Amino acid sequence: MDALILVLAVLAALGTGAAAGFVLRAVVLGRRTSNAVAEASRIVEEAEEERKRSLLEAKEEALSLRTQAEADLRERRSELQSQERRLANREENIERRADNLDNRERHQAAEEKRLEEEHTRLEEMKRQETEILENLASLSVNDARDLLMRKAEEEIQYEVARRYRDVEQVARDEADQNARKVITLAIHRLASDVVSENSVKVISLPNDDMKGRLIGREGRNIRAIEAATGVDLIIDDTPEAVTISCFDPVRREIARQAITKLISDGRIHPARIEEVVEKTRNEVEENIREEGERAVFEAKARGMNPELVKLLGRLKYRYSYGENILQHSVQVSQLSAMLAAEIGANIEVAKLGGLLHDIGKALTHEVEGPHAEIGADVARRYGIPHEVERAIMEHHDEERGSVEAFIVAAADAISAARPGSRRDTLEHYAKRLEELEKVAQSFPGVEKSYAIQAGREVRILVKSAEIDDVMASKLARDVVKKIEDTLVYPGLIKVTVIRETRAVEVAR
Repeated sequence: MDALILVLAVLAALGTGAAAGFVLRAVVLGRRTSNAVAEASRIVEEAEEERKRSLLEAKEEALSLRTQAEADLRERRSELQSQERRLANREENIERRADNLDNRERHQAAEEKRLEEEHTRLEEMKRQETEILENLASLSVNDARDLLMRKAEEEIQYEVARRYRDVEQVARDEADQNARKVITLAIHRLASDVVSENSVKVISLPNDDMKGRLIGREGRNIRAIEAATGVDLIIDDTPEAVTISCFDPVRREIARQAITKLISDGRIHPARIEEVVEKTRNEVEENIREEGERAVFEAKARGMNPELVKLLGRLKYRYSYGENILQHSVQVSQLSAMLAAEIGANIEVAKLGGLLHDIGKALTHEVEGPHAEIGADVARRYGIPHEVERAIMEHHDEERGSVEAFIVAAADAISAARPGSRRDTLEHYAKRLEELEKVAQSFPGVEKSYAIQAGREVRILVKSAEIDDVMASKLARDVVKKIEDTLVYPGLIKVTVIRETRAVEVAR
């Protein structure tokens, strides 16, 4: 019974506790619910406010975009209107041009038609005129054409002849300028007194007063003589004599003859000096030609080109080992002919090869290379037979390919066999003088240059229109510097630049 009461009491306590817990839980849940409702209301309010604010911002942004879009649309519409106006103007221009082209085409078609009609009319007039001319001249068109062709041929022949004469005159003038470049004294093997004798020429004077006349007022006459001839005129204390010094024998001979004529004539002034020197130069050139013809006659050679004969005559003024080259060539020609006759070789080839074997020495100062090769080129240029050209080319070769070349070499050795021992000294002497003139001539504006005083002085004549006084001084310094840099020489070399301006008028 007590246990039942205890159980019932426990159950009652449990029920009371459960009811109290339920009530308490209901109270707590109600509070939480109220709080949740209040929080939900607050969140809803905030969300509503945020929605309103976002909606307002979206409206503002939409309004701004609309405003910008309307502005862009207005701008594009303006551009489109401008483009439409330009296109309209361009279309108008194109239409206007098309109209102009149509008008021009119509006008051109009319003009072409008119020209065709005019051309037809002119052809008819030309035909009628031709018929009238044929009737008047009693010549057909073909006959008139042949007549005109013959007349044209005659005129062309005359023009060709005139131009040939002009070219020949130019060649003659160039030959006058190059005459002073004939090969100088070289390769002597004799004593120094022979060198002096061949490098200078002494002219006797009628009295010592003639020295003063040759010098002239302030030295103008002697300067004119030296400038015109390219020699050095030495007037010293030697009584009744003057000395001409020049390594070029052609210049020396021209100066000797010209001074002799001036002394005999008595009229000595610059104009007369130039006149006499020019005349003497022509005479020396004529003498060169005559000497070449004489050598050809003595050698009994035939069919040689006149220019080759003249070139051969230059060898009269060329010396080698103390012997005149022209006489040496004639002698070699004669010896070659005799040797060829003895052994049965070609006499004509040997004779002509001997005569021309040293022809290259006439050009060694103008053309670079051994004189045998230069001579062979000259022979080839003037139509000399190949066998003779070969003999010229091989007369100094150790291996000779023809009998005639061997004969010419043997005859050359026979003619040149003589004593002497100054070859090197004189060879270097002549070479140094040539190099001095070449150095001076290498500068622009130089007209002529002369090495005088045995190579101790170089005189340079310049073109006054190209070189003024200031440039003349600079040219002298430049020449000196180039000589010092490129040449080897003993002692001192004086460089003199001469600039001269002349005014010439003719009284008519």
